[in-house]
Amino acid sequence: MEAREIANTIRITPRKARLVVDLIRNKDVAEAKAILKLTNKQACEVVLKVLNSACANAEHNYNMDSSNLYVKTAYVNDGVRMKRMLPRAKGRGDVIQKRTCHITVIVAEKESK
Repeated sequence: MEAREIANTIRITPRKARLVVDLIRNKDVAEAKAILKLTNKQACEVVLKVLNSACANAEHNYNMDSSNLYVKTAYVNDGVRMKRMLPRAKGRGDVIQKRTCHITVIVAEKESK
């Protein structure tokens, strides 16, 4: 049994968000939360919010034990790109792409032995 949470169109570049998501993959939820709170990156705040929501989904929707959860899968996909124009010389314009991302976190219960 697993619970998932997806945050769509987050205004952080996917490359920067992947640095944070790679830190918590396959870790216990408590350890992952501690890592996110102590890491000095902009994406940590959003990833922590998604992780907390996935844990809440696991507890309330699937009756999983919150102390027995771990981050099974976490990944970042590209979202839409907002295109903006920057005026340049001779009447030209440069396109600035403001990237967004979709963050997915899946938590599952550890198998007891």
